[in-house]
Amino acid sequence: MKLLPLLFVLLASAADAAKRPNILFIFSDDHALNAISSYEGPLKDAAPTPNLDRIAEQGAIFTRSYCTNSICGPSRASILTGKHSHINGYVDNNTSRFDGSQTTFPKLLLKSGYQTALVGKWHLKTTPEGFDYWEVLPGQGSYYNPDFIQQDGGRKRYTGYVTDIVTERAIDWLKTGRDKGKPFLLMCQHKAPHRNWSPALRHVDLWDDVDLPEPKTLFDDYSNRHPSLAKQRMSIANDFFWGWDMKLNGDARFPEYFMPGLANGERGRMNEDQQAAWDAAYETENQAMIATVEAGEMKGDAVTRWKYQRYIKDYLRCIRSVDEGVGRMLDYLDESGLAEDTIVIYSSDQGFYLGEHGWYDKRWMFEESFAMPFLIRWPGVIKPGSRSEALIQNIDYAPTFLEVAGVEIPETVQGRSLLPVLKASGKAPEDWREGLYYFYSGEATHRVAAHDGVCDQRYKLMYFPGDKSWNLFDLEKDPMEMRSVHDDPAYAKELERMKGLYARLRDEYRMNEATLPAHRNDQGWWKKRHEETLKEVKKGGHELVFIGDSITQGWEGAGKQTWAEFYGDRKPLNLGYSGDRTEHVLWRLLNGELEGVDPKAYVLMIGTNNTGHRMAPPEETASGIKLILELLRDRSPDSKILLLSVFPRDEKPDGAKRKINDGVNEIIKGYADGEMIHWLDLSDTFLAEDGTLPREIMPDFLHPKAQGYRMWAEAMEPKLKELLD
Repeated sequence: MKLLPLLFVLLASAADAAKRPNILFIFSDDHALNAISSYEGPLKDAAPTPNLDRIAEQGAIFTRSYCTNSICGPSRASILTGKHSHINGYVDNNTSRFDGSQTTFPKLLLKSGYQTALVGKWHLKTTPEGFDYWEVLPGQGSYYNPDFIQQDGGRKRYTGYVTDIVTERAIDWLKTGRDKGKPFLLMCQHKAPHRNWSPALRHVDLWDDVDLPEPKTLFDDYSNRHPSLAKQRMSIANDFFWGWDMKLNGDARFPEYFMPGLANGERGRMNEDQQAAWDAAYETENQAMIATVEAGEMKGDAVTRWKYQRYIKDYLRCIRSVDEGVGRMLDYLDESGLAEDTIVIYSSDQGFYLGEHGWYDKRWMFEESFAMPFLIRWPGVIKPGSRSEALIQNIDYAPTFLEVAGVEIPETVQGRSLLPVLKASGKAPEDWREGLYYFYSGEATHRVAAHDGVCDQRYKLMYFPGDKSWNLFDLEKDPMEMRSVHDDPAYAKELERMKGLYARLRDEYRMNEATLPAHRNDQGWWKKRHEETLKEVKKGGHELVFIGDSITQGWEGAGKQTWAEFYGDRKPLNLGYSGDRTEHVLWRLLNGELEGVDPKAYVLMIGTNNTGHRMAPPEETASGIKLILELLRDRSPDSKILLLSVFPRDEKPDGAKRKINDGVNEIIKGYADGEMIHWLDLSDTFLAEDGTLPREIMPDFLHPKAQGYRMWAEAMEPKLKELLD
């Protein structure tokens, strides 16, 4: 009899699952709003996107949609997790990798009964997790005859054009690959229109006989703004490769206009027929340009204009294939009867510069790359033709998909569900956010300076940490962002107001030095220790994991004998690195040191270097410790965590560093829940009766001697035994 109620619950759950909407998430790479005609940009008449416009006409278009970090990998990680880059760990494309063990919305949908699939560009360095089916491009992928990584680890090469193939593989999964009794999430992710903007052969002649309109800021001189704008390396005038970008064959010429060194690798992937069609389209124009420059009839700005036309036409030709692919997907939904039960979203990882400010690429917080498209159709819920000016961000996608599917949104998600906005035809509720926060770390690529900032409905404030300066833009009066008004007395009140918003949002999103993952790979020993640790981690089977700084690493030195005695038979792993602060621990844990690690217990003690290196306030250090705890809970939900007090510093109780560490401990003890996280204050273990720190225990008032490690182990053992047994 007891089985009947359970059966009814299961049947009810199955019925609910069948009613939940399908989600088709179509995603491209580097798609500028000005290259979507429904956004009413200057190219809308010359290069319309009728199929993307279908989504907007039948649903909603968001005009104030933004990314958290205008780079491919970080944006994708924010979408998957609903968290800013410093929280999910994917800060940049150069030093980060996506830790796939963390919670993502596809994982939660899969667990709730959705069938999940991913086809196309992944670009997160690790293997996709949370999908029943996936087939992804390696790295950036190729436009022609692309390889796809298969779920068994092998690779399969398809003949043809990548946008068409991604579309075909996605439709094929809808037709034959899924369980039609379940709702689905399908992420169809295109490579296009990413650099080097190689179009399908059927589109190589588009706009051959016309000059597309130039942006008004093509020849921006970068005055009236931060000086780093003039130092970037992403300009059309100076930074295009002869072969890779401009599709010119042979040895590079005219070094004053074109960079040598990177040939068009896409042409090299083509078969003979493809190459012949390609050359027939480009070579006549190529030779005409070469002859004109040789004759001195084209120079200076005229060459820049020629380069712009070559770039913008190739970019838009790539968009044409994406738009056609979207049309094929929409047509299949209509033909198969899926349209009424399927939410369709079109977006891209960020925007892109189409010559504005003389640029291509992204990274900056200026509108063209900060903004990202967001078109959504949901029959019966979203009023067709809705247009929203609500401030939304890519961290909002995950909670939206989860709420739509009836799945609980994790507390650690930083975005907000868009469901109230969607149901109100794009109107934001009264308690909607005041502004958005943006962060860019300053990769060496393209030499764009590190900066972060905030925006509200009218103003945008950028902060440049290199010289601690501000830029403020009035988007209403200066939509092209040509003049910063940060030093204009007329904007003094707005500057202070926006600085207040900046401080509040950084606090809300937990952005500070202690929470921003950072490596120390420039220090050879540290990099080597990390590499050796990854090897040890792969062995698996660790039941007790210590995490910390030099004090924890010291178990391998002064504490070696005690370690062997107390922990030698407990399958321990030491993740202590001398000199580490909370941000370094976060980077290590997010970059492989937790991969496959699922111990009975963790022992965490970190933060004293946040104090010693920069005298960080207790609240800042505590926020880093809290983030580490959340990370451990997410990756190892069944493990216990023994959170230790930060050991005392300074000889006397009134020492400045002692007081800071005491302040940290006062905060972090509140993180213990008595179930998963257990608090143990060991401060008194090392102190004399008068509160002083004896030299015979810690000679430098920081690092224990052998006696100190034994005192530590003995004081910790009762609690540790309780957690391990």
